[in-house]
Amino acid sequence: MSETPKILYTLTDEAPWLATRSLLPVVQAYAATAGITVDTRDISLAARILSQFPEALREDQRVADDLAELGELAKTPEANIIKLPNISASVPQLKAAIAELQAQGYALPAYPDEPRDESERETKARYDRVKGSAVNPVLREGNSDRRAPASVKAYARKHPHRMGKWEKDSKSHVAHMDGGDFYGSEQSVEIAQPGSVRIELEGRDGRRHMLRTGVAVQAGELIDAAVMDAAALSRFVGEQIDDARAKDVLFSLHLKATMMKVSDPIMFGIAVEAFYKPVLDKHRAALDEAGFDPNNGIGDLYARLPSMPADVAAQITAEIDALYGQRPGLAMVNSDKGITNLHVPSDIIVDASMPAMIRDSGRMWNAAGELQDTKALIPDRSYAGIYQAVIEDCKAHGAFDPATMGSVPNVGLMAQKAEEYGSHDKTFRIPADGTVRVLDEAGNALMTHEVHAGDIWRMCQTKDAPIQDWVKLAVNRARLSGTPAVFWLDPQRAHDANVARKVERYLKDHDTNGLDIRILPPVEAMKLSLERIRRGEDTISVTGNVLRDYLTDLFPIMELGTSAKMLSIVPLMAGGGLFETGAGGSAPKHVQQFVAEDYLRWDSLGEFLALAASLEHLSETTGNKRAKVLADALDAANAQFLDNDKSPTRKLGGIDNRGSHFYLALYWAQALAAQAADAGLKTTFAPLAAALAENDEKIVGELIAVQGKPVDIGGYYRPDPAKASAAMRPSATLNAALESLGQADGAA
Repeated sequence: MSETPKILYTLTDEAPWLATRSLLPVVQAYAATAGITVDTRDISLAARILSQFPEALREDQRVADDLAELGELAKTPEANIIKLPNISASVPQLKAAIAELQAQGYALPAYPDEPRDESERETKARYDRVKGSAVNPVLREGNSDRRAPASVKAYARKHPHRMGKWEKDSKSHVAHMDGGDFYGSEQSVEIAQPGSVRIELEGRDGRRHMLRTGVAVQAGELIDAAVMDAAALSRFVGEQIDDARAKDVLFSLHLKATMMKVSDPIMFGIAVEAFYKPVLDKHRAALDEAGFDPNNGIGDLYARLPSMPADVAAQITAEIDALYGQRPGLAMVNSDKGITNLHVPSDIIVDASMPAMIRDSGRMWNAAGELQDTKALIPDRSYAGIYQAVIEDCKAHGAFDPATMGSVPNVGLMAQKAEEYGSHDKTFRIPADGTVRVLDEAGNALMTHEVHAGDIWRMCQTKDAPIQDWVKLAVNRARLSGTPAVFWLDPQRAHDANVARKVERYLKDHDTNGLDIRILPPVEAMKLSLERIRRGEDTISVTGNVLRDYLTDLFPIMELGTSAKMLSIVPLMAGGGLFETGAGGSAPKHVQQFVAEDYLRWDSLGEFLALAASLEHLSETTGNKRAKVLADALDAANAQFLDNDKSPTRKLGGIDNRGSHFYLALYWAQALAAQAADAGLKTTFAPLAAALAENDEKIVGELIAVQGKPVDIGGYYRPDPAKASAAMRPSATLNAALESLGQADGAA
C-alpha cells in the first residue's frame, strides 16, 4: 500500500482541457478530505510535441515526457489513471500545433513533408511519434470494459433523444470492395517460439528493401499481414462515384485517418485523387510545385492556391466548381462553410460519422444544407458489413426507440497494443513492385504477399496474454450481469479464425455453466444484437480493438445520443486501473464557441463517471475506506445530476460546462453530508453543502454573467493556464466555498 494514495488526472486537449480547469479544483478539494492526492500529467498534443525536442528549447520551456511515464506506470499495480479524450493528430492538425508553438516562442523545427537529409528524417520521425493514435496504445495495458451506467441508461429512457425517421425505400447504403482489400489478402500465423521477425520487400528488379527488422515476438502470439491494392481501391472509388451519380445519392467516405495514421490517410488521398481526377491530372505540375498533398484532403489544395499564380489558382478553382456539377453531390461536414467530406481526413472518422448518418435516417447533409440519402464508402470489407446490417434493419423496422431499446456493452481486446492496425511502425506504402515477406530468424517465410508500388501493406501483432485476459473479462462480465456475450469473429478472416481457436481453448479455463457465450461473424453478431435491443434486451459485444472502437460509438449514440456518457474502465493486467472518460473526441467546435462567446458546451459526465470508478478502485487496492465513501456519494450525485438535467444547455443564458461542475459539487457535497458511513466526512461536508445550496442562484448568476463575449485563452493547442483558469472559474462565491473546504479539512 502506498503512503499517499494517488490518482493521476491527464491534461489533454481542446474542450476536455478547458473543462479540467474548472472541474479539477473540485476533484482535488474533495479527494483531499480522504487523504488522496490528485496530480496531473500533461499528454496534450502540444506537450507531446515539446517533449520530443528538449534540445531545441530553453530550460524553462522543456516539458517532461508524461506519456512515457504513464506508460511505465500502467504496467504496475499502483496505476490509477483518469484519461480524458485527446487529439489523435492528422498531419494538418500536427502542423497547426507546431505553428502555434513556434509563434509562442518555442524554437521547434518545421515538419518536413519530404525529408532531404538525415537530420530532417530524424525530425520527421520524432513528430510522427505524436501523430495519430499515439496515446492509447501506450496507456492501454489492459482490455476494455465499456458500458452505460444504470443511471445514464435510466435517464436516456426517461428523456429519449431524437432519432430520424427511416423510410423503407431509402437509397442509403454502404459500399465496400469485393477484392484487393485487406480483408481478402489477410494471412495469420501463431508464433511457436520466442524470437524476432523481419519484414522484407524483394523488388521485381532483384533489389531488396528491408522494411523492418528485429520485431520481437512471443510464443503463442498471433501476427497477421494484409495488403490493400491501391489500383483496385482507385477503380472501386471511381465506380462508386459513377454509381452515386446514377442513383442520385450523396457520395461519402468513411475512414479513420487519425487512429489508422499510416494506412487511412493514403486511402483518403486515393479517394481525393479519384474524385477530383480531371482537375488534378490537368494541373499536376503546378500542384506538385505548390506542395499539394491529396492525403491531406482537398482543403490542402485550397490552402496552397494563394501561393500559386493568380490566373492558375483562379482556373483551378473554376474547374473544381464545374467538376462538382458533373459529380454526385458530396456529403458535407459543414454546409455553411463549404467543407466537404473530402476536405480534411480527420473530419470523417468512421466511428462517429456512420452513427450520425444512421441517427439521421441514413442521410447526410448536402451542399444546400439539407439531408439526403447517401452512399457510404467503407472500402475494406472487414467491418463495412456491420453498418449495412444496421441500415437494413432500420429500413425494415424503423428507427430505434431510446426509451425502450436494450444496451450493447463492450469487452474489447486492446491490451499491449493488440490489433493496432495502421497506427504503428509495421505499416508501409510499398515503394516498388515485388514480394513482401515476413521472415523468422532462420529466414523462413511466415507470410508472403505480391505487391505493387503504392500498395498499403501492414502487419499486426496480438499477444497471447491479452487474449487470455480478454476471455476472462468477457466471462466475468457475462456472469456479473447475467447477460449473453458474443465474440464477434469472422471465420473467413485468417486473423479472426486464429483468435477464435484461442477463445475456444481459453473458455475451457473458466466456469461457463449457465452462461450464454457465442462466437459469431460480425454481421451475424450485429443482427442478433439489433434483434435483442429492439426487444429491450442487452447483449455484451466481445470484440477486437477496431470493432471495440466502432461499436462503443455506434450503440451509445443510438441508445444515449452520445458516446461521451459511457463508463469506460480498463482493468490493467498488472492490477492497476485506467479510467477513460467515455468516447466522443475532444470537441474542437466547443472550443471555437467558447472563444467566441465564453460558453463551453462540453459535457463532463464522462469525467464524473470515471472518477467514481477510480475512487472505488483506489479503495479496493489501498484499503482507503474514505475513498469508497467518496465514490458511493459521487454515484448518488451523478444520478441526481442526471435526474435534474444539469448537463450544459445548448444556448447562451443557460448553464454551460462550468454550471454543470457547480451542480456536481453541490450534489456530491449533499450526498456526503447525508451519508452515515463516515462521521468525519459528514461533518466536513455539511457546511459546504449548506453554503452551496444557499448560494445556488448567486453562483449560477456569476457563471452566466460572463457569457456572450469573446474570451482570450492564450492559444488553441497550448492555451495559457492562468488565462484559461480565470475564464473557467468566474464564480468568486464557488471558489471561496471550495477554499473553505480545504481549510476546514486541514483544521479537522
